[in-house]
Amino acid sequence: MLDVPPVITAADDNWAATAEFYALIPWADSTTTVRGFSANTYLNPSLIFAEQLQSAFAMRASVEYKRLGLLSDVSYTQLGAQKSFNTSRGLLNGNSTVTSINGIYDLALRYRLGAKEAAVGAPGEFSLIPYAGVRVVQAQLLVAAQLQGQRTYLNQGTLSRTWAEPLLGLQGSIFLTQRLRAFGRADIAGFGLAGQQDLTGNAQLGLGYAVGNNTSLNVSMRYFGQAWNNGATPDNGYNSYQYGPEVSVKFFF
Repeated sequence: MLDVPPVITAADDNWAATAEFYALIPWADSTTTVRGFSANTYLNPSLIFAEQLQSAFAMRASVEYKRLGLLSDVSYTQLGAQKSFNTSRGLLNGNSTVTSINGIYDLALRYRLGAKEAAVGAPGEFSLIPYAGVRVVQAQLLVAAQLQGQRTYLNQGTLSRTWAEPLLGLQGSIFLTQRLRAFGRADIAGFGLAGQQDLTGNAQLGLGYAVGNNTSLNVSMRYFGQAWNNGATPDNGYNSYQYGPEVSVKFFF
């Protein structure tokens, strides 16, 4: 009787996944409008991380079978009372603070062109991934102000709203060396469907370097913009523009 060698089944390489934990280190300009009263806030990274930040979580993840898959991006930030400048139709001036909770939650269907995403690859190897889905935006904002006119007024207002936006985006990467890759992404969401003004978007470019065979350390420059207004009289709205370096660690499975 002949000995038959055992059959070794190769691991299914049709599946792939990634998980990325990141932190944006931003300069942030924002305007919060509650019942026609606007408070403008300007923050730099030292103010955010030393004084204002109360809690934060940020993570991206993806899973694919062959070339089709899903991606998600979760970003949650809670800031304490931020000093701001205020206007109210030009009639009053004074001091105000803004307390904010802001969440951005993306879920999208994606399709990969090119090579599978990896920490290590051959120079010139690339991947290009268009995606489409939904972005859920959470905004909870409290504005408290002491206003000076002919007399002193105390004004406090809240804006609490969660809404969904259609999302379109594109991300890609290319290996410059076996362990060094350049990457970028851009997306846009909203298109005015959730208010008179409703638009969010990202633009990002960076470099990643492989540590081991399944982990990449990344640094990039990122811009994120958000604008929403209900168009009522008096109006409620929120504009935020954040820009600065982002650092992350990304795992490939």
